[in-house]
Amino acid sequence: MTETGTAAWNPGRGRHVLLTVHTGRRDIVELAQTSAARLARAGITVRVLEEEAEALAIEGAEVVPPGAEAARGAEIVMVFGGDGTFLRAAELARYTHAALMGVNLGRVGFLAETEPEAVEETLFAIERCEYAVEKRLAIEVDVFDAEGTLVGGTWALNEASIEKTERSRVLDVVLSIDGRPLTSFGCDGVLCATPTGSTAYAFSAGGPVVWPDVEALLMVPTNAHALFARPLVTSPDSVLTVSVPADGNRARVSADGRRAIDVPDGGRVDVRRADRSVRIARVHSASFGDRLVAKFGLPVRGFRDARPRQHQHHQGPGHELPPGRNVLTRDMVTGPFSTQDGAGGVPAAGEVSSAVTRDDA
Repeated sequence: MTETGTAAWNPGRGRHVLLTVHTGRRDIVELAQTSAARLARAGITVRVLEEEAEALAIEGAEVVPPGAEAARGAEIVMVFGGDGTFLRAAELARYTHAALMGVNLGRVGFLAETEPEAVEETLFAIERCEYAVEKRLAIEVDVFDAEGTLVGGTWALNEASIEKTERSRVLDVVLSIDGRPLTSFGCDGVLCATPTGSTAYAFSAGGPVVWPDVEALLMVPTNAHALFARPLVTSPDSVLTVSVPADGNRARVSADGRRAIDVPDGGRVDVRRADRSVRIARVHSASFGDRLVAKFGLPVRGFRDARPRQHQHHQGPGHELPPGRNVLTRDMVTGPFSTQDGAGGVPAAGEVSSAVTRDDA
């Protein structure tokens, strides 16, 4: 679901942008500083977090404490870093109308909207409110003890990982969907993920890639000792339950790798769709498929189409994307594949595989 940028703010109160920055790298700090100066010249009030204010040293910035009120009244939370920084910013923006907009300065940055070289274009779009806002499904996580008493809860944008706490033992689990038992097995853990998180931990565990506008919940076992332990895609209105027998291994819940809750012996974890979505601002028109190709460096030509172009009568079923960045080397694409590579798909000297556009920063 999308809406225009003007729906995200009230011009009667002025415009505010909160910066969330991975301050451990000087180049990121400098990019945040120049971006803040540009926003200020456009009459937009820049906010920074108390814990980052000294490192950023942005003159005239409004300093706010980290917490639920940091993004209150802000139009955009602009993120300078990787997916880890983006998830930290999501904690600040979740209970407000602010939309997250990420500048990827990590390794892959699947959640980010733009790369560093396109920051000027992004800032221009913010100044003119020329952006769309996507609403991303999030999940609520409830933890119950053996008697069914609620003992804790959290939320996640990517995934909730129910995982063993002792590496030397297998975690026994019983999986249920909408209150009906489905299967049980031993494993390292179970991931309950959103479509946004399908390209994160769930993807690494063998789960499917789900387009972010598809409303669904995912359940992905990790290293299960079972024949029927395939990833599941359920209704967005389903309740996913992972129960842990009292005589099994101890378990905990990790939400987005940032918030952890212990699961009592014999307890269970319920995961359901959250009442509030996470809002992500988009400037560029690239589709999710384009992002997949760019972030993972996927080949977009058929193998028969890799012959020398002078011998081709047409380009074939796939076409190379425009020159972009390789997310592993951060080099620019210089041209098509050489026909002299001996391994099929190895770029020629000075070339990098095509890419247009996750990080722990």
